[in-house]
Amino acid sequence: MIRVAMATITPEHDHLGSAVSRLGSEAAFTVFGRARALQAIGRDIIHFEIGEPDFDTPPHIKAAGKAAIDANFTHYAPNPGLMEFRELIADYATRFRGLRVPFFAENVVVAPGAKPIIWNLLTALLDPGDEMVYAEPAYPTYAAAAEYLRAVPVPVPLRESRKFSIDLDELTAKVTPRTKVLIINSPSNPTGGVLTRDDLAAIADLAEKFPRFVVITDEIYSRNIYGERFESFAQFEHLRDRTIVVDGFSKAYAMTGWRLGYCLAPPAIARAATLLANNTYACVSTFIQKAGMAALSGPDEPVVEMNEIFRKRRDVLVAGLNELPNVSCLVPDGAFYAFPNISKITRDDQRLGSYLLEEAGVGLLGGSCFGAAGAGYLRISYASTIETLEEALRRMRVALPKYSD
Repeated sequence: MIRVAMATITPEHDHLGSAVSRLGSEAAFTVFGRARALQAIGRDIIHFEIGEPDFDTPPHIKAAGKAAIDANFTHYAPNPGLMEFRELIADYATRFRGLRVPFFAENVVVAPGAKPIIWNLLTALLDPGDEMVYAEPAYPTYAAAAEYLRAVPVPVPLRESRKFSIDLDELTAKVTPRTKVLIINSPSNPTGGVLTRDDLAAIADLAEKFPRFVVITDEIYSRNIYGERFESFAQFEHLRDRTIVVDGFSKAYAMTGWRLGYCLAPPAIARAATLLANNTYACVSTFIQKAGMAALSGPDEPVVEMNEIFRKRRDVLVAGLNELPNVSCLVPDGAFYAFPNISKITRDDQRLGSYLLEEAGVGLLGGSCFGAAGAGYLRISYASTIETLEEALRRMRVALPKYSD
């Protein structure tokens, strides 16, 4: 059985430092590895465990990357990114979020994916003993970075009864004068929940009462939204000096393997993130940045079309999940994950997830891989064809009645 929520590396070798024991492995890649091992011995496996669009990168983006290589954009770039790319990101972020006060290049730091920039931002902001408040279940990197830095992760549970939105009373109770960072993620991985304008306004009011903490708003799924428009915390422009936006290209443009993300931060924080970039990954490949420029300046139709396909898949999957015995699932408003409640079957969601992989050939994640508040749920990525979703539902319909703790 695979159990991955608290998987860590222990310093068993004399030469390993103790800090490595504070790191956990991300569940999706652990389960993915087991799923691949089963495939290698001939098993037919359906992959719902990885948060990766199954679409190909749009042709105009690939063409721009190849043309950039041919034009010899293969040398070092400035640590924070190419100036023309940073200017383009700042302009896009301003327009997309409908802001009156624009972002500028000085706010932008480009990184090889959103994960490194989140890590570097938390490294720049958190001292040992500082508190980092975040909604749980959550993307595992948040708590992993805080624990590595010897800060204190403080989870606020997301409630299904609130459509996996933050309970603002619980959030208020968790914020203290020691709170240094508040992380929000909308649309959410793993729940697909989306914060409303009223939710964000209440968080802004809380930030005004506690002027010490910085808000990091992880908006990597900002283009994967099924409502009329995306609401960003950046729209509360009077808090611009304490707001950091994280975004990237992996989800919207099907560019996971390109490794391209960025943040928009107050200049002093952006400079600190740049200093950390200088001391870690140095820079993002120049030809990849050129491909990112094509993504932002080129046709938007591929993004819209991919999201509409995700919407149709969501509807098929959620309807099918709600027909399974003892399973219920809310309709997610964003991202491309379903988060079904399986607590009537078991509270040991990881054991059930392992069972479905081994017995039914369906790879997915237990909700507790994303923190204790995810116990009793499964996370299913619907980045697969409708035919594949229907086959997975058929397999689950057969396998679930045979499961026992």
